[in-house]
Amino acid sequence: MRPHDSALLDALEGRATEILLGDVWRVTRAGRDALTGSTAPGRWSPGSDDQPVLYTSLERDGALAEIGFRLSLEPVWPSRIAHEIHRVEAQTSRTLRFADVTALVPLGVDPARWQGFDYTATQAIAAAAHFLEFDGLIVPSARATCANLVVFLENLGRDCVLSVRETQAVDWSSWRKR
Repeated sequence: MRPHDSALLDALEGRATEILLGDVWRVTRAGRDALTGSTAPGRWSPGSDDQPVLYTSLERDGALAEIGFRLSLEPVWPSRIAHEIHRVEAQTSRTLRFADVTALVPLGVDPARWQGFDYTATQAIAAAAHFLEFDGLIVPSARATCANLVVFLENLGRDCVLSVRETQAVDWSSWRKR
């Protein structure tokens, strides 16, 4: 799908939005600002270097699973890189929720390929949602049985809040033993 496919825009525009109010979790390298978004071409990237996305999880373990999975892809676990987990107060005002992967199927997501690295469909959804000025997406995690909140930082309104409430060092050794 093209990023601004008219059928995709219509499908998203017709969905109800919600306000999210609560804590979310984010893992970063130690010392990195927890509220700085990513412009890398991730699963829910809208596709441009000037459109930062903040990837968070509604569950602490979900945030750890997302980064832990990436670290596990390395030939040797990167033991010298320190990470922190942040509990972030979040309030969004115009967020789309997709309860599970099957809710994404009508938008072009193939559940059989969900955990893979072909982000074509999800990036098209993100680009369309960003274009329609939604402030975020609540989507299923590909790495844990929870939901993630993906925030389009450029689209946050005045009534939206992102504030770090707590930061702790991540003990990957203990996490891997679980």
